[in-house]
Amino acid sequence: MSKKHNRLASSVSVVAIAAAATILGGSPASAQEAPASASNASPTGGQAPGSDQKPGSAQAVAAEQAQSAEGDQPSTVQAIVVTGSTSKRSLLNSSVAITLVNRQQLEQKAPRSTADVLETIPGFFVEGTAGPVSNNYSVRGLPGGGSTFVRVIEDGMPLLYGGLNDDEVLQYDLSYDRVEAIQGGTSGVLTENAAGASVNFISRKLNFDHGGGLAKVQATTYGDKRADYWYSAPLGRGLAFAVSGYFDTTPGVRKSPFTYNTWRVKAQLQKQFDDGGFIGLTYKHWNEHDPYYADQPYSFDGGKIGGVPSLGTQFGNIIGAGFGRIVVPDSCEAGECTRTFSLLEGVHPKGNLYRVDFDKPINDSFSVFGRARYTDTTLAFNGVFAGSGTGNAGLTTAVDYLTPSSVSPIYSLLQLGQAAFPTATQFGIKSLTDGTIIPASNVAALNALNGNGLLEQTVLNRQVVNQQDFGSDFGFRWNAEGAHWRNSLTVGGMIFSMKQSNDQSGVSTVVNDVRTNSNIYDIVALNSSNAVVGTLSNNGLISYGDWGSGINNTKIESQSVYFNNEFVYNDKLHLDFGLRYEHEHTTAHNGNSSPEAIPAGIGGVVRTNPNAFNGTYSVNSGSEEPVNYTVGANYVFNPNLSVYGRFAHSYQTQGVNPKATGLTLYEAGLTYSGHGLLGTVRAFRTQFNNLSSGGGVVPDNPNLSQGFFADTRTNGVDLDAFYRPTFDGLSAFSVHAQLTYQKTKFTNVRTGVININGQDISSQVDAFYNGKTPGRTPDILFTITPQYDLPNGWGNIYARYKRVGRIFADDGDQLALPGYGVWTLGAEFNLRHNITLNLSVDNVTNVRGLTEGNPRQGFTQAVVNGFFYGRGIIGTNALGSLSLAF
Repeated sequence: MSKKHNRLASSVSVVAIAAAATILGGSPASAQEAPASASNASPTGGQAPGSDQKPGSAQAVAAEQAQSAEGDQPSTVQAIVVTGSTSKRSLLNSSVAITLVNRQQLEQKAPRSTADVLETIPGFFVEGTAGPVSNNYSVRGLPGGGSTFVRVIEDGMPLLYGGLNDDEVLQYDLSYDRVEAIQGGTSGVLTENAAGASVNFISRKLNFDHGGGLAKVQATTYGDKRADYWYSAPLGRGLAFAVSGYFDTTPGVRKSPFTYNTWRVKAQLQKQFDDGGFIGLTYKHWNEHDPYYADQPYSFDGGKIGGVPSLGTQFGNIIGAGFGRIVVPDSCEAGECTRTFSLLEGVHPKGNLYRVDFDKPINDSFSVFGRARYTDTTLAFNGVFAGSGTGNAGLTTAVDYLTPSSVSPIYSLLQLGQAAFPTATQFGIKSLTDGTIIPASNVAALNALNGNGLLEQTVLNRQVVNQQDFGSDFGFRWNAEGAHWRNSLTVGGMIFSMKQSNDQSGVSTVVNDVRTNSNIYDIVALNSSNAVVGTLSNNGLISYGDWGSGINNTKIESQSVYFNNEFVYNDKLHLDFGLRYEHEHTTAHNGNSSPEAIPAGIGGVVRTNPNAFNGTYSVNSGSEEPVNYTVGANYVFNPNLSVYGRFAHSYQTQGVNPKATGLTLYEAGLTYSGHGLLGTVRAFRTQFNNLSSGGGVVPDNPNLSQGFFADTRTNGVDLDAFYRPTFDGLSAFSVHAQLTYQKTKFTNVRTGVININGQDISSQVDAFYNGKTPGRTPDILFTITPQYDLPNGWGNIYARYKRVGRIFADDGDQLALPGYGVWTLGAEFNLRHNITLNLSVDNVTNVRGLTEGNPRQGFTQAVVNGFFYGRGIIGTNALGSLSLAF
């Protein structure tokens, strides 16, 4: 292969290679073929037959992905996909909504977190503004604000049954070859609690012939520095290993006085047998420290988002040095009379995963498979939640805070202070940073505080979760065929067992100013000479134990049986149907609470924790037996055109709730490849029944919060298309477009009886919410990426425009957060045949965009005095990386 072609192979995506090859008359290509098991392939390793490429090299990476998948003239629609199927299926003949994201697309995306990877999938709304972990994502009109109905999996296996966010145990790195995602369909049958979608991170093939690897270093303009590696080599005939991992150090994307370090390692060992079977072992360890970003104050004027003086929208961050370590009173019955909240530690996931995979053919038509993993992980979460509970009521002037009347958000604290310190004539604030005291009488100084005169209340959320989680998936495949037909039947079982202990006790609140690197303040009592006669707060703490879930322990046992049958007639008609029956039992020990005196020696006038764990538990248990089923059909008209349809009904288990939450999906799609175009368009309908909204404000009485149940209905269409012109001189240009348009509405709202002055107003409330759009559910999402391939295989340059439509911050649609569009510019330069430089600049135009309001304020939100709480994207930033294949 010439040097020119080596460079081209290392720089052009799988889709681009295949499209260009088909259009220009070169060797057609598609993604690598991998053997399928119950829901996807396990990494099987190996080099392409007859390949003279060095494994791990840039050329070998591209050549490996560009192998012909099937037929004499394969194209990209024949790229083999393994997720969501139990036989060999391609993009052309698949009957599920499948998206293939290859390695070059992942590198071009330059993800800052696992959540960023999900943005490459049509239909996903990703709220990737929390930082590296604990992000929210939803799909196809399902309610935002969590990750319900979506599972992020690795090589076909969830790393957890539940209980934690998937991105707290899985991060994207060089060990992954590609990502495949399916929406609906077989996802709910072949993966637990994944009715909406499953996103499969598929590991690289191991090198069985020659040693080789990859290394990458990257840095960003906001101070992140990271080094990745992956290396694989043979140990003997049919035996190979791989080691991979990364080290990262970062202050986070928003300004911070703290630095967070992370390291992860993954080791794989695999034995291949002459009959095509294999057995593989995997070990993973992670020790991660991350920043976390919740809501912060923004201004809102005429529908436009603005900042607060001294707290910027793009990189502002209220976290200051004073949040580094704070001792918080807790319940002695919890095993610690005090606990330490620490933003020096940040969000700290740590754990180990042990996994075994095997696949064994018994004869030409029958094979068995199995995989099992055990995950032992601890999550120590330290995050601040400004405005939680109090919302906008706690975001007001320092003058109001120190006024001993109902205008003050801390009036009850001031009343305690007046009783405790009768000689006090006024109150003041004392900075814990430098000891400066400002009395209430110095109105000018209070109004000038940080240029905005504001104070707020911020919750210190310290939560520790320990989880031991076993999962397995095993079964058999039986293949049969005749003159014009073939059939593949997979029957399997899944066993999961999860034990989790959760301690979110003693969560407390401080008073701080509103600025980047904010200061925490004590509330002090002053005499007529402005001398301190007493301190009302405890190193800024003004309340204890009034937020969070306290202490609880949960045990979940789940057993499933499933089958999936795929039938093909005349290589044209593909029919499949599958079913999974699950029995799930949950036992929950929820800690009881009662008032407890604050330990002696701790300052402040608040002497009681009203919700201290008292050492006893309430035990609840429940069982569910949901049935997930689906049926799909695909018809291939010719090698360039197919259509499909799909129906699926799946569930999300609900723990002790005896009734799982159901989800019904209808969809139909068309796939086409020709004249330089490769694309799929899909229409879908999502029916979600019995959604629980935790609380909505009654329209005629904003002080009354009322929970309700409702159904949601979503109708939409999504598109995934790649185009490379066939005209002379234009084949170096290409464009990739993804679009989702959807409409989601509440229906059948049910609030029950709401008695106001002897009158049931539930019908008015129901009517108010019926027809509303659920919070954090955009109508439109699209991304368009034009690209130009540089001559002589030197790389490519690209632009990307991502548009997120308007969302509502609340279920009552009272606060509309405007849509926004983000431009990204990037380039990939092949400096040598094995050295690549990637550069990308994100949010080039420095737009402001919010992914949520303040969900902890209430479900009908509002702008008060021109301010509200939200969580936003960051401003213009750049990332550069240098990759070496060896």
